[in-house]
Order: sequence, then C-alpha cells, then structure tokens
Amino acid sequence: MRRRRLPVGRFLLLLLLLGGTALAFRQGLVPPRYSPLPALDLDSPGFFFVDWQIAELRRDAELCSRVLVPPHIEAVPIRDNPLSKGCGWTNSVRVSSLGGAGLPVDKLSCQAAAALALWMAHEVQPLAASMLGQRVASVQHMGTYSCRNIVGNPFWKDMRSEHATANAIDISGFTLENGQRISVLKDWTGEDQEALFLRAVHQRACRYFRVALGPEFNAAHRDHFHFDRGILSTCR
Repeated sequence: MRRRRLPVGRFLLLLLLLGGTALAFRQGLVPPRYSPLPALDLDSPGFFFVDWQIAELRRDAELCSRVLVPPHIEAVPIRDNPLSKGCGWTNSVRVSSLGGAGLPVDKLSCQAAAALALWMAHEVQPLAASMLGQRVASVQHMGTYSCRNIVGNPFWKDMRSEHATANAIDISGFTLENGQRISVLKDWTGEDQEALFLRAVHQRACRYFRVALGPEFNAAHRDHFHFDRGILSTCR
C-alpha cells in the first residue's frame, strides 16, 4: 500500500506554523497562562526550554515577582519608563545581590535579571568553588541601562543596543570571599586557574543569555563580558 504524501503546500504551511509558534515563545509573546511550559524556577531550571521560560518574564510583572525571589536573587520592581526613541524600560527591577554575591544594579529587565541569577547560582558559584576554592562575594559591572546604539561593530552602528532597554549588562570582574579580585581585562589570557575560570563562566552564560560576548569578540569587549536577552543569538 502506498503511503500518502503530505502536499507541499500543507507541508510549508505546517513549517510556517511551527516556526511562528517557536518565534512567539522565544519572544515572550505567549502569555504564561496559555503556555504548556512550567514557570521558570530559579532553584531548578529546565534544560531544553529554559530560554523560552525566561522569555515569559518579558511582559509579565506578576510572574516576575513570583520568580525573582531569595535566596537566588534580591530584587525589587521599579516603575516603568515607556520607550521613547528606542530608549526606556518596562517590567524591570533593581538588584542588590544574586547567587549569594553582591551586585548592585539600578535598572535591569526582569528576564535579564533572571538569566543573571541562574548563571550566578548554577554556573559561576559552583565553578568558583571547584576551580578557585572560593565562592564569589561580589561582582563588578560596567552598567546596564544606557540610551545608546551598539558600539564596536560598524555593521550594527545604527541599531539601538539592548542596553537602551535595560536588557543587557556588562560584567568586568569578580571578587572572591578571600578578597582576591579577578578581572576580565587582566586575567582573561593565559592558562592559570583565573583565566580558565573566566573562559568557563563566559561559555556557561550562553545557556541563559542570547548574546554573550567576551574579549575575543572585538577590542570593545577586551575588559568585560556583554550579556543580553535581545533578538540576536551569538556566543563569542
């Protein structure tokens, strides 16, 4: 008996439907109440759909307040500043600590804060303990919100940075519990434990952030990691 083949038109329509559904989940356009996925849990993140679960926080302030809780993060919501000329923020928080480490941040989108908390709790702290024998006490950063275009890449120079919507953060270093400081600028190169630690935590960030750039990307990132939850995807 010959098997019936799906007509090309229907096959293409099915592909478009599946692609559109995936894009809707990726961009946080599906309200959590209609999602078949469980809500994000900072204590035990899933593996396959964690990106989509983080994206659900993009517009849902109530879900954000339920997810961003101690002990993985200390954060409070801030008032929205609606977009104007591509700059502003919505559903964002002020962070004081995450993953047991101090990190004072004034404005950060809920989804970026969740990604940062997951990275710190499940990647940075375990790697610091195993590779350096110390946990991270505080994290140094070079800013979150900034009303500006992308810098360091002429191809994207006319496009607003994810910093313009508080959806990005630049990490410059870590201070361990014993007071030792580890700097992206000074400690990235080489094969000592500090360099290996920095390269490992940068790579592990790619699970939670869509863009994770480091010193090997270009000269503009020689002294920090850039993490964001925008529409692009790259880990370099």
